[in-house]
Amino acid sequence: MKRRTRWTLGAVLAALLLAVVLWVPPELRGLSFVLRAAGLHGAVVDALARHGTGAFTVTDLSVPTRHGPVRGRLYQPDQRKGRLIVLTSGVHAAGIDEPRLVKLAEDLAMGGRPVLTPEPPDLLRYQITPRLPDVIEDTARWALGPGALAPEGEVDLFGISFSGGLSVVAAGRPALRDKVAAVLSFGGHGELSRVLSFLCTGVQADGVHRRPHDYGVVVILLNVADRLVPPEQVEALRKGVLTFMHASHLTLVDSKQAEAAFAQARAMEATLPEPAATLLHQVNTRDVAALGPRLLPFVKGFAGDPSLSPERSPAPRAPVYLLHGTDDSVIPAIESTLLARALEPYTRVHLRPTPLITHAEMDRRSSALEALKLVHFWSALLGE
Repeated sequence: MKRRTRWTLGAVLAALLLAVVLWVPPELRGLSFVLRAAGLHGAVVDALARHGTGAFTVTDLSVPTRHGPVRGRLYQPDQRKGRLIVLTSGVHAAGIDEPRLVKLAEDLAMGGRPVLTPEPPDLLRYQITPRLPDVIEDTARWALGPGALAPEGEVDLFGISFSGGLSVVAAGRPALRDKVAAVLSFGGHGELSRVLSFLCTGVQADGVHRRPHDYGVVVILLNVADRLVPPEQVEALRKGVLTFMHASHLTLVDSKQAEAAFAQARAMEATLPEPAATLLHQVNTRDVAALGPRLLPFVKGFAGDPSLSPERSPAPRAPVYLLHGTDDSVIPAIESTLLARALEPYTRVHLRPTPLITHAEMDRRSSALEALKLVHFWSALLGE
């Protein structure tokens, strides 16, 4: 979630939120969390956002998995008020240091929920592989073992972006099916090849045309670069693309550093032979229309493993919460709708499409009613 001051709903929203507190006390936990996450301020809002919060400690640790140890971070409340949440980030080079992930973990921990954030190495490299649900599963199993991280004998699995769908996959595996109490997919997918096809064509599964975000297309390129250029060009192309991705992330924190990194990526383009030079140029110019058709033939091979898609994997028994921005241009909201339909015969599903979110970032203006729907969603999830 990203904090942006433009997400301000005014005095009407404040009055409605206060009414929720007065008439529906169970909603207070969700209201407090949403206010913290959205970064709203004001005398009444600040008091509500602090309700039920407390201090927490942060500890870095190593989590053993079948693919080797991975870095992790534990946010431990001084006054614990619920189960451990295993929270996995989206595809991002910053991993568990990514500011929006840190903010979400802190907001949850302030409310009394311990949070463990694993750092699957493939996410750092922008790779979407079958190792990812393995790491999520192994992290949860480790937390459920000796050490009292999950003394209740159950955990919650929360995942952001592509890790949302992969958390649903992990929750449905035999070793976890009876030990996961709730799952959250925040802007996640139902079927990976369907998302990748959208990113390459701009056509959603429901036939709606939407301009795809260049970020998703570039992630595909990183994963299939070895199938597009000669072997001797792969490393240099990926290095140039990663430089561009780094620059894109810097735009959130330092515009001057971002522009310098973009300039470096453009300079690297001039040093590459063809076809790598053209591919990097299309990345640097965000030319999704040119990149998409070149990548489309490789989508099914890239997304072929069933463990990369919750719709093609065993369903979890735990209730599944699907939160999705209606205008998401990385993973379209139709993905959560289709995933809900696929899961409903097997478990309880809570679907909340909302205009308040773009792609796993709560950064939009909307009506007070939409805000209250979001409060209800988080109240139900945190109250499971």
